[in-house]
Amino acid sequence: MRGIYTPVTKIRRQVFAEIARLAYNGDDMSKLEEIPYKIIPGEVPTYRDSVFVERAIVGERLRLALGLPMRSATDPAPISKGAADADIPEKYYEPPLLDVIPFACAKCDTTHYYVTDNCRGCLAHPCVSVCPVQAVSMVDGRSYIDRDKCVKCGRCKEACPYSAIVRYERPCAASCGVDAIESDELGRAKINHDKCVSCGMCLVNCPFAAIADKSQIYQLIKCIQSGAKVMAAIAPAYVGQFGPLATPDKMREGLKKLGFADVIEVAVGADISTIHEAAEFLEKVPDELPFLATSCCPSWAMMAKTNFPEIAECISDSPTPMVSTAHAIKEKYPDAKVVFIGPCAAKKLEASRRSVRSDVDFVITFEELMGMFVAKGIMVGGEEDESEPFTDATGAGRGYAVTGGVAEAIRDVIQEMDPDREVPIETADGLFECRKMLTLAKAGKRNGYLLEGMACPGGCVGGAGTIIPINKATASVKAYKNSTEKKHATESPYAKKKK
Repeated sequence: MRGIYTPVTKIRRQVFAEIARLAYNGDDMSKLEEIPYKIIPGEVPTYRDSVFVERAIVGERLRLALGLPMRSATDPAPISKGAADADIPEKYYEPPLLDVIPFACAKCDTTHYYVTDNCRGCLAHPCVSVCPVQAVSMVDGRSYIDRDKCVKCGRCKEACPYSAIVRYERPCAASCGVDAIESDELGRAKINHDKCVSCGMCLVNCPFAAIADKSQIYQLIKCIQSGAKVMAAIAPAYVGQFGPLATPDKMREGLKKLGFADVIEVAVGADISTIHEAAEFLEKVPDELPFLATSCCPSWAMMAKTNFPEIAECISDSPTPMVSTAHAIKEKYPDAKVVFIGPCAAKKLEASRRSVRSDVDFVITFEELMGMFVAKGIMVGGEEDESEPFTDATGAGRGYAVTGGVAEAIRDVIQEMDPDREVPIETADGLFECRKMLTLAKAGKRNGYLLEGMACPGGCVGGAGTIIPINKATASVKAYKNSTEKKHATESPYAKKKK
């Protein structure tokens, strides 16, 4: 549903904008109690059976947007309970990052096969013949599936000549590449946080707005208001996200209007990471490691290390572009605070690690940044905005946002370092495909390879915090990459400093 403006999108963005307004206006936290009535006005429900349930769900989303934990439905406390803990200029994400709001969940059925009205009750009824457990029969002239017997093999679906049998799945569970979506005692979805890698795919695929993640919008704004030097590090996928007027040349000015001291492209850190991973590949493959897998996507790396411990050492130990960029900023401005602005929910999890906290102080998504722009009434790309082009990053670093861009950048540097070296590449986007790729690698069928894994479809441009459709974002990023004068990571001034 990314790139489609739905009621779920509207509510999510209204929440971000209202939390930003709360911070900008310096309102007392008691104002939180009024916001659900602003977002859900009147007495007639708009989205559900009860206006009171709608407001209660908004209330929990407000708490999560403040970085606070959800309340139980049995808790009589107000929305603002514990809000003083959020009214600070710096707050790290506390687990869980992603969670299901239980009373917002529609209790969708788990996976099963369903006979639709397309069934013609045909004479052949191959669905009955192919079922290995006799779960399919003809009842009242049409096919019927006994769910108590069904083993969900899908043979009936494949055999039906009318495509009358469909596979029914929970959208959140179907989108989870690590099988982290389970059910509670009432049949509602719940996240197994021992399996979850915080990719956020369940968040963007739940059509009932029942899944949300925590935010640092409020604390970031308070930090800027405190007078601290806050530097924005913006991920390569930003291109095109904020409308046709918000060109890369205009984005720096727009962000400065929000109070950021300056802005740097995370593509700079991508160039640094590219050179590091290229050197690592040449040093370790195949003598020390059978293959090398990229490290820039934290969800992919976490899934690989957790589900494939036997080959965990094959995941590059290079810092991610976010960390490389933040480290470069703090080397130059030791007193600065750094906010990573990107498409990714998992970067919030990465930044909460103790090894990363000293470099990255805040992480927000493009959607959350839009909430800040809306709250301040800023339209990026207006005629009064100056053009301040970014000049340090290369096309290779800017291409990290799309599937294949990371591996291509690393291969190019490897071939600069060792022109005779052949580098076979395989890429995968979406954790289902990533698992398939690692299964083959574990079996020894990808020896000598450079593997690129991305948790989100299309790469970072398909992240949970993006705004526009994946295909449109991909085209925008590729056009920006191709227009860049410096093509390879080795041409970056930052990368040269790291040699």
